[in-house]
Amino acid sequence: MATTTTREIPAGRVAELIKGEEERFRSARPISHRLWTEARQVLPRGVPSSFQDAAPQPIFVDHGKGSRVWDVDGNEYVDFHNGFGVMVVGHAHPKIVAAVRSQIERGSHFAQPVEDVIAVARELKRRFHQPKWRFTNSGTESTLDAVRIARGFTGRDRLIKIEASYHGHHDALMISVEPPPDRMGPADHPASVPQSEGIPAAIVELTTVVPFNDLAALEKAFAAHNDEVAAVIVEPAMMNVGIVLPDAGYLDKVKEVAHRHGALLIFDEVKTGVTIAPGGATERFNVTPDLVALAKAIGGGLPCGAVGGRDDVMAVIEEKKVAQMGTFNGNPLTMAASKVTLLDILDPNAYAHFDALAETLQGGLDEAIGRYELPFHVITLAARGGVTYRARRVRNYRDYLEIDKSFSYLSWLYQGNRGVIMAPGAEENWTLSVQHSTDDVQRYVDNFAEMARDLRQ
Repeated sequence: MATTTTREIPAGRVAELIKGEEERFRSARPISHRLWTEARQVLPRGVPSSFQDAAPQPIFVDHGKGSRVWDVDGNEYVDFHNGFGVMVVGHAHPKIVAAVRSQIERGSHFAQPVEDVIAVARELKRRFHQPKWRFTNSGTESTLDAVRIARGFTGRDRLIKIEASYHGHHDALMISVEPPPDRMGPADHPASVPQSEGIPAAIVELTTVVPFNDLAALEKAFAAHNDEVAAVIVEPAMMNVGIVLPDAGYLDKVKEVAHRHGALLIFDEVKTGVTIAPGGATERFNVTPDLVALAKAIGGGLPCGAVGGRDDVMAVIEEKKVAQMGTFNGNPLTMAASKVTLLDILDPNAYAHFDALAETLQGGLDEAIGRYELPFHVITLAARGGVTYRARRVRNYRDYLEIDKSFSYLSWLYQGNRGVIMAPGAEENWTLSVQHSTDDVQRYVDNFAEMARDLRQ
């Protein structure tokens, strides 16, 4: 924690600042607004993905280079969004550009294996300690395949997932992603709530929900569904509600409980994989699951995904018991970018650089929080990090619900109006790249300090 002394902030002051920042934001982006208006004639909500429809309006991006992006109105930003965690290599990295250009000149797609799939799988095996791998094209596909493999291996249908973890947009796991308080049920026995219409009730019923960092609730879930559970799927560090770290020993115990009941443990490392350590959360928390789902940062900016697992578990594919397929799996462009990303760019020097940038962020933000006695705290994990707008540590979704989301929205506006683009949403989560500099991250710190000062005026 940055400080043990905090003072409340009047809600009226936050609302006043938001109003002014929204006006400044809109006035600087008329072309984005015009394009958004046009897009709504052909795209629901005017965006390709619902996540992109964020207040006060979407930002249409024109191009990116290094640690920066420029929108269609000509505004320049230090990119702390980085494509929801994809662009850890930064934009238009020369090695990525060269690798993709070389490959596309030789062909962009064959639906046949290429040599690079071997190099990428070997490097993932080294980093994540999983001997066998298959490729996908997104995090959604990776978690979908991990679930199917687990069900095929165990012969069971039920899943246990964590309340408020997002694992992609397939039916089995679009359950209790951010359930409304009036439907989420008791803390020790959360309800299974579909994220949207269109998810069959029979699918919802097969997914049991438990809180993060609650081993007693996990044991209770297994007891209620004896010999039914195929797998427990967890984000080793939750990143859909800010950043929520596991209690010491929690992940080890989840694995032990799952195995005792004949179930597998799946790590969803779509966000943590190769961003919080070379071997992601598997390395950082020193727990190896039975299956791991990857995507985002492993592909160097191209659509990508991978699922890795134990020899005996992945044997269900070898033995043709489980179908895992996809026209674009192991696409040569993605494999070329992924090979360069993993072998040439995200090397030990890159992680030392991430740690140095994280130190600058942690120190500068802690200083501002302490100086203005704000009830916030900061978490940094190599390339990932964020400000949590609560003095006390968040351990689960119910803790997260106590946060006043107006603070994160105000911060998003302050940063965007002062040259730093953040991922939209109340989770206030950033991703750095190898091309970010100390000056880049200091801009975020300076913007935050300005907001902190204004909150006290």
